[in-house]
Amino acid sequence: MPTDGDTIALPAHVAGSGTLDRLVDTARDYAKASTAENTNKAYATDWKHFARWCRLKGTEPIPPSPEMIGLYLTDLAAPTSGAPALSVSTIDRRLSGLAWNYGQRGFTLDRKDRHIATVLAGIKRKHARPPVQKEAILPEDILAMVATLPFDLRGLRDRAILLIGYAGGLRRSEIVSLDFGKDDTPDSGGWIEILDDGAVLTLNAKTGWREVEIGRGSSDQTCPVHALEQWLHFGKIDFGPVFVGTSRDGKRATETRLNDKHVARLIKRTVLDADIRSELPEKDRLALFSGHSLRAGLASSAEVDERYVQKQLGHVSAEMTRRYQRRRDRFRVNLTKAAGL
Repeated sequence: MPTDGDTIALPAHVAGSGTLDRLVDTARDYAKASTAENTNKAYATDWKHFARWCRLKGTEPIPPSPEMIGLYLTDLAAPTSGAPALSVSTIDRRLSGLAWNYGQRGFTLDRKDRHIATVLAGIKRKHARPPVQKEAILPEDILAMVATLPFDLRGLRDRAILLIGYAGGLRRSEIVSLDFGKDDTPDSGGWIEILDDGAVLTLNAKTGWREVEIGRGSSDQTCPVHALEQWLHFGKIDFGPVFVGTSRDGKRATETRLNDKHVARLIKRTVLDADIRSELPEKDRLALFSGHSLRAGLASSAEVDERYVQKQLGHVSAEMTRRYQRRRDRFRVNLTKAAGL
């Protein structure tokens, strides 16, 4: 069975050489970079789970069998092992992961095959639910959250993460992938440029390269650009990753880029510390907020034309942007009256 490292290799009839071997390694790197790091991790986990399931059923995952994949999807939706059932969106993602993995191994998985398509359609019809949206972090919330942070080095860093993430409507992976300068590190997902009127972030995001402009705030206490400048100055960041760890004593910045999970943990911790939605039990409050709460907060709070919010979030369609707007005026444009009724 091919392994991940064997997905790109020289044809059997071609003699290897140092140059060709290096090209193979480079091609593997490009193939890996074709999807986001988190997606790669998820797809790898999907394949391991499916391969183990196949072996437990006395079969092999290769070559692809639409019949077995249909049964696998059924077992995810209605497990026979006592495991919890997966959501429809997760099952759909698992199927995408399998299709990608088969493609990397030189096989084609036809998602329209009746053994797969009819089972998936039945699962969606019976189990599909509206997506659970995370709570938006509103302006008063983000101010309360940053107010809980100290003014030591870690506090300066985390304050910049929250404010830049909020004002930029950034995904947590986009926040931690930023570098100080263009092409600083191989794992960079973009870079920042600080100007007189604000900061420009150039991001290599899910929908391709885009620029995000973050203007200066009304005061230093709430300004994301000022918070970023403070962290860069006191953290002595002039090269490589912007958001990095700190030494054990908290007195100096390290060179290690933060994981995007740090952003999620930071949001949850400061939500609790700021007593946001304090009427709810702690468990429920933690479940309400995630990294997407920053993006939803900007989309819900920015009192500007919708197209500017769409551009900032990097959405292809206005409909996607509206999914992030938790408190938009749904009937601001009344087509019923406009039609003369």
